This record gives sequence, structure tokens and C-alpha cells, in this order.
Amino acid sequence: MRLAVAPPLLPMLAKRVSALPERGDWIFEPKWDGFRTLSFRDGDEILLQSRDQKSLNRYFPELIEPLKASLPEQCVCDGEIVVARGGALDFDALQLRVHPAASRVQLLSREMPASVVFFDLLCEGDRDLRTEPFAARRKRLEELLRSAKPPLFLTPSTSDRATASAWFGRFEGAGLDGVMAKAPSGAYEANKRVMLKVKHDRECDCVVAGFRWHKKSGDHDVVGSLLLGLYDSAGQLQHVGVCASFTMAKRRELVQVLAPYREHALDQHPWRSWAEGSGDADGGQRMPGGKSRWSGGKDLSWEPVRAELVVEVAYDHLQSGRFRHTAQFRRFRSDKSPAECTFAQLEVVAPQELEEIFGTSAPAES
Repeated sequence: MRLAVAPPLLPMLAKRVSALPERGDWIFEPKWDGFRTLSFRDGDEILLQSRDQKSLNRYFPELIEPLKASLPEQCVCDGEIVVARGGALDFDALQLRVHPAASRVQLLSREMPASVVFFDLLCEGDRDLRTEPFAARRKRLEELLRSAKPPLFLTPSTSDRATASAWFGRFEGAGLDGVMAKAPSGAYEANKRVMLKVKHDRECDCVVAGFRWHKKSGDHDVVGSLLLGLYDSAGQLQHVGVCASFTMAKRRELVQVLAPYREHALDQHPWRSWAEGSGDADGGQRMPGGKSRWSGGKDLSWEPVRAELVVEVAYDHLQSGRFRHTAQFRRFRSDKSPAECTFAQLEVVAPQELEEIFGTSAPAES
């Protein structure tokens, strides 16, 4: 590609903050929960580049022609590929789109089509716009996408903090991650955390039902992560994710903390059949580990512990019964019974239709 901004290129990143900034000038946007994508166009040539600089073209063939029809002949745009189903974003469905079989990719492109939501413009024609103020890049992006049609969209934005604060609560039910804050005067700085992101942060109590050794723990003396469970309405312990982000000292301490609970762990363990490799457990429980195309060859084997320890964790989003991201360890709760660790304690945000929130800027649903 002969572009003023050529691939491969690392996207600009954001650092997490606890609240929307109180002072200063900011442009606020919803934080989309999808695949970060840089869209390069040079005439008939289109490249959808992922955050790790890989091509996504083969996985989203339905986007190529709309991009040719609506984007300038030569440009680079920053955005997010999303899938909307049932009035909300569906990250699980989006992940299914990344499939090795071409026939499956074609089928899914019809059954659960993707959309692209744009939020920045890096290049137009022979002009590299990365050093231009973000407010100017945003204005030009609005002009370019004024006549764009689904599945291409421009993200909503506002400079009003009250509106952004309202978005933070309203958008979650539609599957969005939170709110972004960008400096109007900011340049586009590849691979630097210069934007701000505010995400939902909640706490809940979970049962520790197992753990994984740290990937660098050759002698099994360092814990990598704790496997978390919550009881559903039928009394089955469902795997909901893991918590990690421990200091190395804490990882070593956890070996001693968990040691007593490893004794006779499988005698009445709710995930016994998985630990023994004998197939699916009863009750529709979700397996806490296993090879898949998402695991990237990682060792997901795990060690069971008696389901008696309760841990308080922080999480930002629950999707399809699982924590969307790795939960953060807070503390052990010796005052809590494992039976109290149920889905009922979680805050549930009612979904809103994307059309209701964004009007004509809502991604098309499958």
C-alpha cells in the first residue's frame, strides 16, 4: 500500500482511570467492546489490521465492499469491529467469527454480520493527520462518514461531562465497556497510553475451586491464577473465570494458603469429571480449562481444591455467565460461606436497544 501512513501500525492505547476527569477539555466517547481495528484503504486494496498487526480480512469478508464504497480512496481509520445481536453487543459471537474454516467464515458472515464503528482518522489522501489535534481529526471523520451506511458507523461523542456520565450507566446494558476521554488537542501516538478509559468496577464473592500454576513455575512453587465459581439457581457451581494480577510474593504465599484445601480435593468436588479428564460434568457446568483455538497452545491444566474458600474479587463486566476480563483479587472472606457465592449477588443491568441509544448510529443486528 502506498499511503502516507502505511501498515503495519500499532494503535494508540488508553490508560484506565477510576472516574471521568473533572477538569479540562475532553471529548468523551463510548468504549466499544469488540476487536480494535485499523482500516487501511488504497484504492481497491483494503486491510483490516488487528491490534497485534494481523490481517482480519478473511474473517470479515462482508465489510470489504462497504469500506470500498464509503471510505476515501486513500485513508487510514481507527475503529472497532463489533457484532450486535438481540439489541446488544455480543463479544462471544464476535469471537466465533475468527474461525479457521473458510466455509464457516462465510456462513457466519451471513448469520452474524459484523459492523465497524469508527472513532479516529489517521490519514486522508497524501496527508498524515496523526500530528493534527484530535478535534480536527474527529471533525474531518464526521464529514467523511456523513453519507456512510451500515455496517459502517461513527461513534457518538460529546464534550459534556454530564452526558458522558449518563452514558456510563446507560451503555452498559447494551454491552459497551465504559467511556473514553480524549484530549481535543491530542496527537495520535501509536502504542502509547495517552487516552483515558473509565470502566465499570464491581465486587463479588466467589468460591475458589481450583488454581493454575504460574507459567514460570517449573518447581510448582508459584500460583498463577485462582479458578472462580458461582452457584446458579439449580445449586450447580459454575466456572465464571479467574483472578490473577498477584505480586510474586503473594503467588508464593498462595501455595501455602491453598495447600490444606488440596487434600482430598476430588472426593466431592463439583468439577471432578473435568479434573479427571472424563468429559463433561453433570448439570450443564462450564469447563474451567481446555485446549481451544483461543488458548494459543497455552497449558490450561488446573489443580482442584476443596470448594470451601471464599474470595472477594473486583470485576468490570459479566457476559454470558463469565467475567469478560480477568477478575482482580481483593481479599479472602473467612466470614462468608461458599453457599452465599451465587449469581444473585451480581448487579444486573437491563439491556437497552442500540437503536434507542444511538438512533441511526446503531450497528445492524443479525
